[in-house]
Amino acid sequence: MTGKKDLLAEIDFYLVTDSGLSKKGTLSDVQDAVASGCRIVQYREKKKSTKEMIAEALQIKTICSDDAIFLVNDRIDVALAVDADGVHIGQDDMPIDIARAILGAGKIIGLTVHDIDEAIEAEKSGADYVGLSPIFDTATKSDAGKGIGTERIRDVKNAVNIPIVAIGGINKKNCKNVIENGADSLVAISSVVCSDDVKRETKEFIAIIQEALGRIS
Repeated sequence: MTGKKDLLAEIDFYLVTDSGLSKKGTLSDVQDAVASGCRIVQYREKKKSTKEMIAEALQIKTICSDDAIFLVNDRIDVALAVDADGVHIGQDDMPIDIARAILGAGKIIGLTVHDIDEAIEAEKSGADYVGLSPIFDTATKSDAGKGIGTERIRDVKNAVNIPIVAIGGINKKNCKNVIENGADSLVAISSVVCSDDVKRETKEFIAIIQEALGRIS
């Protein structure tokens, strides 16, 4: 067991990597985000070979060390190869029960959901958290669909007991509203990795989220 599941209760800003959007590269983004206090990182890579992904994932794991949860998007084989803390999967990926059997009880499994029913089913199936998407319209993921709005976050929050990570079209102007409506954490891909200063952007998101959660005065 990794012992990282306890950190899920403390997450705020959630970094999802995107080598296609990044200005300084995936490893630089992860290093800067973790140095700024980010406590959960999802390695999302669609263009590189499995061999390249494993090499990069090993470096990300080292950067995250004991300070941040390290998850791999979709690729359970890569997560196993580098002994990541877990995976994040989608509705059309491997079923959670099979993923759990492969990864083991100690690993974290997050699942993308779009509504209350999917969130309830995710919790019943053993997901450790859900990624609720898309909150707002987004161009980052072409098949994300139309934004569901912040009101739906509260509905999902009232239906499940596992953490909710909000994703989709989130920026510093709307992220406070996202947290105030029940999200435990949020993803803002383009706002951070497209920036010239990932450290600054990460710190500013964390400060807004922490204040909205009432963790700081």
